Amino acid sequence: MRERIRTNWMHIVHPVALAPLVLLAFDATTGRLTINPIQDLTHRTGYAAVLLLVASLACTPFSIVTGWKRLLRLRRPLGLYGFLYATLHMLVFAALDFGLDLRLIVQEIAEKRYIVAGLAALLLLTPLAMTSTRGWQRRLGRRWKQVHRLVYLAVPLALAHYAWSQKADIRQPLALGAIVAVFLLLRLPVLRRWIEARRRKPGDVRHSTQVTGGDLP
Repeated sequence: MRERIRTNWMHIVHPVALAPLVLLAFDATTGRLTINPIQDLTHRTGYAAVLLLVASLACTPFSIVTGWKRLLRLRRPLGLYGFLYATLHMLVFAALDFGLDLRLIVQEIAEKRYIVAGLAALLLLTPLAMTSTRGWQRRLGRRWKQVHRLVYLAVPLALAHYAWSQKADIRQPLALGAIVAVFLLLRLPVLRRWIEARRRKPGDVRHSTQVTGGDLP
């Protein structure tokens, strides 16, 4: 029964995470993109990446608050989908916007801080995605968790990239930043123990089980 419930959650995560890509492909092939199609592709892939990465970070805090350990198993697919969209975001920038002209790309990166932040976030996410398998987890041992803590730096950098890329209205990236700050606060050991103690029923002596897998394994 538990396995069926867990699988059903995965059946929800995959189509929801792939929906922006399917819709983007449909709009591109049917001419439904905006008057500036490259800008539209850039914005939509980047926005999907940010939302999925934030959703990946949300799994542990929600598990702490609710006690629902199955949520922890959603971190990996959400994080990997976020990395997929972040990679597509960069490819649109490099290939479609600048035609893979390395000189122009380097010049653009040097001139605009939001591109530096976005590139730094993608570089930090890359080793997390590459070591997301159980095999790499066994190979790295204790270092695996240390590597995957890079997500706590990568996501704020992605949000900084999002905020700095906006010309005027930054309410949405600021709101997402506030949400991420709350998620990170809930991970603090003192606050985590307090929440778990409040949630635990009187006389409940069950020990929580540790579920393997990082935010972007």
